[in-house]
Amino acid sequence: MANILIIKHGSLGDIAQACGAIQDISENHKDDEVHLLTTKAYFDLFKKNPHISNVILDKRLPKYNLIYLYSLMRNIKKYKFTKVYDLQNSSRTAFYKRILFPNSTKDTWSSTETTLPEGTTKEDFDKDSVLSRFDYQLKSSGINTSHTLSPDFSWSPSDISQIKNYHQLEKYIVLFPFCSPHLISKKWPYYNDLISIINEKLENKFKVVIAPGPGEIEDASSINAVCVLDNGKALDISQLSSLIKDSSFVVANDTGPAHMTAHLGSKGIALFGSHTTPFKVSIERENFKAIQAPELSKLSPEKVFERLSETIS
Repeated sequence: MANILIIKHGSLGDIAQACGAIQDISENHKDDEVHLLTTKAYFDLFKKNPHISNVILDKRLPKYNLIYLYSLMRNIKKYKFTKVYDLQNSSRTAFYKRILFPNSTKDTWSSTETTLPEGTTKEDFDKDSVLSRFDYQLKSSGINTSHTLSPDFSWSPSDISQIKNYHQLEKYIVLFPFCSPHLISKKWPYYNDLISIINEKLENKFKVVIAPGPGEIEDASSINAVCVLDNGKALDISQLSSLIKDSSFVVANDTGPAHMTAHLGSKGIALFGSHTTPFKVSIERENFKAIQAPELSKLSPEKVFERLSETIS
């Protein structure tokens, strides 16, 4: 039995996207122990993943923190990993490779760098969709991919019956109107208008809720919807997964919760401006679609409601 390492640091949307790749790696290493290196934000979540034997914490302290770096490398080396699958493909994980396996090929360290198609630059390769890149990387590393292109995040929810009872949630629509402060171009400005249309056209049959993150609770007061919290705190990822999974529909900016919705198999739509395309981020699924506009400010709430009303039940 060998030890296998997968590296996936984040972000939330990337975590949901990587689930299929992680499952394929695990199923191709059934006789091995599969470990995963991740950050604090996803450490507890990945402990629930049935395809992982052990989760290793990377605090991602600055690389010039030599004491921490030495400790992390020593911890990784003790497992004597025979193969590493780098699903983060960042400058940081490339730095780890130079320390741990400086001269390794894809037979030892699978990454975009070691599996890049001949004659293709990383910049050109990165223009393909996220899941297609994972699929190529794993196939080039000898992995049979059955799940990479169809990630399954259904292992992630936890029991939130008490929270749902408290907020009297039966039939409800979840909105995710927020985004990171440095990604304001992803933010659609008409959520309150959409809420008014939903309540009027659907005759209040659905409760409209939001579930703000830790840094979004104060801003949540500007949205005319039920704010779902757990004793005044933001839901954790597993609680959020359950809220999404049991919803009737989700409307979201291009953020982590949108990707969670897509890979939970739930119904919904993501709203895109010109910052990227739904194809590149691999977000559209059977039940989850996208609307793209040249500018999000020109995407009307009536258009979003039209798409919502076509599929909600």
